[in-house]
Amino acid sequence: MTYKLAGIMGWPVAHSRSPVIHNHWIAQHGLQGAYVLLPVQPEQLQTALRALPILGFAGCNLTIPHKVAAMTLVDHIEPLAARIGAINTIVVGNEGALTGRNTDALGFIQSLLEAQPGWQASVGPVTVVGAGGAARAVLAGLIDSGARDIRLINRSWAKAHDMAQEFGSPVRAVVWEDRHDTLDDLGLLVNTTNQGMHGQPALDLSLERLHPQALVSDIVYVPLETPLLAAARQRGNATVNGLGMLVHQARAAFEAWFGVSPGVTPELLAKLAATF
Repeated sequence: MTYKLAGIMGWPVAHSRSPVIHNHWIAQHGLQGAYVLLPVQPEQLQTALRALPILGFAGCNLTIPHKVAAMTLVDHIEPLAARIGAINTIVVGNEGALTGRNTDALGFIQSLLEAQPGWQASVGPVTVVGAGGAARAVLAGLIDSGARDIRLINRSWAKAHDMAQEFGSPVRAVVWEDRHDTLDDLGLLVNTTNQGMHGQPALDLSLERLHPQALVSDIVYVPLETPLLAAARQRGNATVNGLGMLVHQARAAFEAWFGVSPGVTPELLAKLAATF
């Protein structure tokens, strides 16, 4: 059995929970390999990426600040990653060729389906808060899943407008002052900003007008229940924290590297929860 390496490349990277996830799966499936931290400064990114096949890596994940910069340094970019404009997974192929993928969109949609197996993107309007890199992955996932009405709100309307123009129908930008108006008939609310993350202020969004059946998702996972999710839960709305997206984006990468499709078990989630 071939020993395979994978890892996560970022700067800094010590905070990453990815080794907990991938090494759990490696052990669970009896594979020969390891998933390691790869602290790489931005100016060393090209050198580090080209070293992957030489060092016996099947690939790696990318995190801040490398997700965009790596797009000009790989040999191939999958269409979804090109649409999102960022790479979070690299797969080493034949003769050391590097293919860039983005598994965040898939991970986000899978996290919703795990929480609500009957969820459908076309059921009702969606409000997405934020216009950064994470929002791009969420928008791509929602559009590909059949969402027909996506309202994008961001403190900088120009940034939201540019993103809405780029993604096209069904995305439209809504000015920040009108953010509460987007909640009336909503099927899904998604926060893609860092508001509510540990050490950050809570998201400035009242849920008074939110439909009782709307699903509320926050891609933040530190803490597991952000102020937004706590407020939604207290109203009786179903909620999805960011842990599901983290784990499900990892599944697609793991399968690409190790040829095994791993499961998300209570044991793994408990192991992750213990790190917070």
